[in-house]
Parts: sequence; structure tokens; C-alpha cells
Amino acid sequence: MLDSIGLKSADDLFDSIPETLRLRRPLNTPAPLSETELLNRFEQMGARNNGAQRTSFLGGGAYSHYIPTVVDHILSRSEFFTAYTPYQPEISQGTLQTIFEFQTLVCQLTGLEVANASMYDGSTALAEAVLMAERVTKRSKVVASRSIHPQYLEVVETYVQHAGIHLEGVAYDKETGQAGSALAAAIDDQTAAVVVQSPNFFGCIEDLTALAEAAHAKGALLVVAITEAISLGLLKSPGECGADIVVAEGQSFGVPLSFGGPYVGLFATREKYARQIPGRLVGEAYDKIGRRGFVLTLATREQHIRREKATSNICTNEGLIALAATVYLETLGRKGIQEVAQQCLQKTAYAAKQISALPGFSLPFSGARFNEFVVRAPINASELLARLGDKGIDGGIALSRFWSDNANDFLVCVTELNTREQIDALVAGLNSLSNSH
Repeated sequence: MLDSIGLKSADDLFDSIPETLRLRRPLNTPAPLSETELLNRFEQMGARNNGAQRTSFLGGGAYSHYIPTVVDHILSRSEFFTAYTPYQPEISQGTLQTIFEFQTLVCQLTGLEVANASMYDGSTALAEAVLMAERVTKRSKVVASRSIHPQYLEVVETYVQHAGIHLEGVAYDKETGQAGSALAAAIDDQTAAVVVQSPNFFGCIEDLTALAEAAHAKGALLVVAITEAISLGLLKSPGECGADIVVAEGQSFGVPLSFGGPYVGLFATREKYARQIPGRLVGEAYDKIGRRGFVLTLATREQHIRREKATSNICTNEGLIALAATVYLETLGRKGIQEVAQQCLQKTAYAAKQISALPGFSLPFSGARFNEFVVRAPINASELLARLGDKGIDGGIALSRFWSDNANDFLVCVTELNTREQIDALVAGLNSLSNSH
């Protein structure tokens, strides 16, 4: 091989790498193991994990929900092992059909007419929604509530910084934790979109109908972001409230908390804006003898159409994760999703009542909640949560991570997986640690 390319030694291959950077000693790797030895080693390492024994009340965009075993079973079936991109409908009918079902489910959940095949995650979906609003309205001003997840806003800011879009952040109401009248007041004749999250980062449910009316009165679109998609099983759909574009993080639908990903972004809009939707869209078609099939109806990136007509640089959809969400939703069904949402609501109400009754603790926001709420502690929240963690309880997210002036505030999330005993243990832990401080 060296002769063929005109070299004398393997070292000649790495001639471009400075001598000082080349490794001249053997790699520091352990000796080889037999299969049985290797499996035993992994079991020993796995036994050191204590995460399974911990109780979690973490939320803030990533949620712990029960995943039926059928989800993983179906994901692993060979019928779904196919080329990742369904360009050729002749051999991709299974993939295309599941995407079509996924889109249908997203439309049913959001109350809108058209959904795409999915986005990378909720935050990039929100950024794409802002860009789409600018294309639809031909306006460049976007007003966004500061009650949106801070990291979602950072992603949006990154996307729009060179797009000629002016993103204006509007303060939330300090009493309710909601977007409030200040957001509606910021809308003018140059506004492309009003952006709000509901339930928002503090867990408060926004008045989407009022915001939609205020936006539409000025010719702007209402963009709604959702990080906790299970809330769609209980709350009135954003589409019914007047939203024009709805984006959501679908991780709650059968996707485990796998160290931050991969997740799946949901994206839905009104049919009249279908040609401005980013990503790809699967539709129905019929062959010469009338048999129904599925095809890529719309693909709006540069690879498929002229660059000046492309609406997005999103290259693909989250096929496997969208499939997981589809299996989860179709397994639980309408009543199952409603039941999960009801359990989240009721358990959260119990936790909020118990914590707010503790001496020195309060709930600073009065807005209606779903399964998250902010707690104001009598002591520093980061220190309190760290000491609570020593007891095996992940009690929440300190808001000082995002806002330095919220030193005593932390965000608590309760899902259907949290038992009454776990909630009582959280309350007891907060009480004892705050008193011993």
C-alpha cells in the first residue's frame, strides 16, 4: 500500500503532524478481556450507579414520565430498520406512514391543520418558527416574553442575529409569573410575531386567547412554545386559542432522559402557511390503480429546491424519536394522555400545597400551574438543593443558574412517576434542612 502511494514508511503518512505531537509510546489501555470477563466488568461498573435510587423533581424542559415497554419493543423491530431518509417512496412506505401518523397526532394535539415530520428539538423549532413568522408577515420585529425557557431564547437569539430580525424581550408579571398585559402592549404595526411559552418556564399557564386577539389586531402571528408536551393532554389546544404556529419539545412522549438527547421538536401551523413550514412534510398519494401510498410532499431545504426558495437549513427530521413519540401516543390514546396529565396536575397541586405550608417557604407566582412551580426558600436555593441531593433527592433547579437575583428561588416539577411518599420526603427534607441552617 505504501509503495502504491509512493511512501517508504507509515511515519511518512503523518509527516504533516509535528514531531512533538506524535505519540511514540503504546496507548495506555488495559489488557484484552474475554467476553465473560468483559460482561462482569460492566456489571461491576453498573453497580456503582446510584441514579436509579434517587428521587427526582427536576423539570425545566426535560421530564421524567413512564414509558410503556411496548415503545422500545416496536422501535427495535426489523421492519423499522431502513434508510434514514425516505427519499424513495417505493421502499420507504413504513417510514413514511409512521411519519404521516406522527404529523396527524401533532395536529390533533396542537389544534392546527398542518404539522411537519419533526425538528431537531423544541428550541430549534422555536427559532424556525420566528424565522417563518418573518417570512409570512414580511415584518422584522418579534416580541417574546421573558417567561420563555432562557435556553430556548438563547437559541432564538443565535438564529436571528444575522437574519435582520429584531428580537425584543418583554418582562413577565412578577406577581403572576405570566406574560401579562406588557407583552400585548409591546405589539405594534411592525410586529411579525408574539412569542410565548405555555405552561411557561415558571410552570404558569398563559392566556393564549387574549394574546392571539392582541396579535391579530395588529396583523402579527402568535407563536406558542411548549416544553412539557403532556400538558396538551389537559389544556385547551393552542390552535383553538388562536395560535398561528405551535412548537413543542416531544421528549415527554416516550423518550427517556438520556443525558440530554436526542429529543424531537414538534412544529404545526395553519394550512395557509404550509409552504412556509421548515423541514419536510409527508403526505398521501395514490398510484395509477388507486392504491393509497405516502410520499415526501414538501421538502423545503436547499438540497431539494432553489436556494432562494428554501425556507430552512434544517436538513432532516428526528425519525427514530418521532417514531417513539408516535408509538407512545398511540399506545396511551386520548384517554391515556389525559390520565397522565391529570395525575401530573393533581400530584403537583398536593406538592405545592405542602411546600407552601412550610415555615419560611412560599410560592411567589399566583398564575395557574400544570406540573411545575417556583418555590421561594428562606435560604439560598443552590445550597439547599445540594444538601437535599446528599439525601438522594433531586429537589429542583435553582433559578440563580439563569438569574443571579433569584438566589432563593428554585423550580420544582412533579410528574405521574412521583409518589405521595416521595413528595412527603421532599417536603420533610426541605423543612429539616431549612431549620438546621
